[in-house]
Amino acid sequence: MKNRVVIAGWGQITQGKEQTENILDPLELMTEVSLRAGDEARSADILRNLDGVMVVRVLSKYYASAARQLAEKIGATPRFASVSNIGGNSPQLLVNKAAGMIARRELETVLIAGAEAYYPRGGKKEPENALFQGVPDGYQGDGTVGSTESETIHGMAMPIHGFPLYETALWAASGLELAAYQEQIGNLWATFSEVAATHPNSWTNTPRTVEEIITPTGTNRLISFPYTKFMNPLISADLGAAIILMSEEKARQYAQGKKRPVYFLGGGYAEDRQRFLIQKSDFISSPPLKAAVRKALQRSHLSLDEIECFDIYSCFPCAVSVARRMLALKNDDPRALTLTGGLGFFGGPGNNYSLHAVATLADAIANGKNDNGMITSLGWFMHKHAVGVYSAFPADTDIEYHDLEDEKEYVAGEEPVEIIEQASGKGVIETYTVIYSRNGAPLYAIIYGKTDQGLRFVAQTHSDPNVFDTLTTRNQVGRSVHLKYDAQKNRNIAEL
Repeated sequence: MKNRVVIAGWGQITQGKEQTENILDPLELMTEVSLRAGDEARSADILRNLDGVMVVRVLSKYYASAARQLAEKIGATPRFASVSNIGGNSPQLLVNKAAGMIARRELETVLIAGAEAYYPRGGKKEPENALFQGVPDGYQGDGTVGSTESETIHGMAMPIHGFPLYETALWAASGLELAAYQEQIGNLWATFSEVAATHPNSWTNTPRTVEEIITPTGTNRLISFPYTKFMNPLISADLGAAIILMSEEKARQYAQGKKRPVYFLGGGYAEDRQRFLIQKSDFISSPPLKAAVRKALQRSHLSLDEIECFDIYSCFPCAVSVARRMLALKNDDPRALTLTGGLGFFGGPGNNYSLHAVATLADAIANGKNDNGMITSLGWFMHKHAVGVYSAFPADTDIEYHDLEDEKEYVAGEEPVEIIEQASGKGVIETYTVIYSRNGAPLYAIIYGKTDQGLRFVAQTHSDPNVFDTLTTRNQVGRSVHLKYDAQKNRNIAEL
């Protein structure tokens, strides 16, 4: 008999800006939100009976054994405890893993929780950089980084540097002038902000207009072209979420009231064979996302047309645009693309955003707002993707070994393009961005392109105001550049 898996409880917590006393750290936030998930499951002993606790890797504070520490706080003695890898795909990947373990009857009841506390407030210690303080017990990470040494040397190391490269390439593919393309981004993000304004756990509750989003101001400075601050993820927030997964058989032991069950129908996971940005064939697609979605739909026995709503991972506008391209979602498709308002308005500190999306969808399904929905999530620069499909109704699906299959066969896409570390001669721009200081002055430009020999390069330009103006006025994708290697700076220079 197939062992169906349901979400029996869920909870979210927001420690707002106005709170000045009894400030909770990430572990305390996870404790509180786990209790809320237990309350939602309508059982006083559900947390004590957990045999699995999974924690999304916390970045704002170091914990030597976060999963075990959380278990102790809530009175649980799980047989299995783990901490996820780094990446926004982690929450959904944990769901996929937990569901498989439950379906195989390795575990019965699993708590997945995560929280961050990044908001600076009076009397509160600044958030730690937990990445440099050790590896927690039960860590399920792979030790990979987001960029190559060459990319880092050229100033491409953080999400604020990398995702704008996708956006510039998408702009070029659109054929639009800058003003029209910015308005397109603004319209998308304004819609997301409206959703966030109605979500009870959103960090922000003020909807933004298109003009507010796309216009650089003192409170909305340029970060990396073409992105303003409002187009970036909102990191400085205190948020937490938790869900409780169990078998359908086990869930029948708990009183669910009149709420509908929330079934996990199936998930998918894939990583890009082209591991780093410098290895990508192009900057407007994501083969692993397409592969992960295909797996999730096949395993759920649903078509894309049957999915009622989505929460597409939305760290930056380009992530949503690439997903729409990969899923062939038309601009006039009426289905929701976000259930929370996205990382830019709901809030997206650390790795835990998608757990909020899952909890929000679970609540919507249980209360009859939606019959089903899909969650997509990504890690690093669209390198790894986890997808899940949830429904009020069971399907004739067998999720027993899907997570194990994905551990063995998870790579998608073509072989990495050939790169050149020290470039000289002629080249062509494939994409680029300009990085700005906190006072709004351009600092440097990053260019990705191909040499005349077809080799991928990454370069910076000279710090020239005229060059910055050229790059940020009209799209320069396809323009020829002259390349030279600066041995003193160990850096390629592209001259327009």
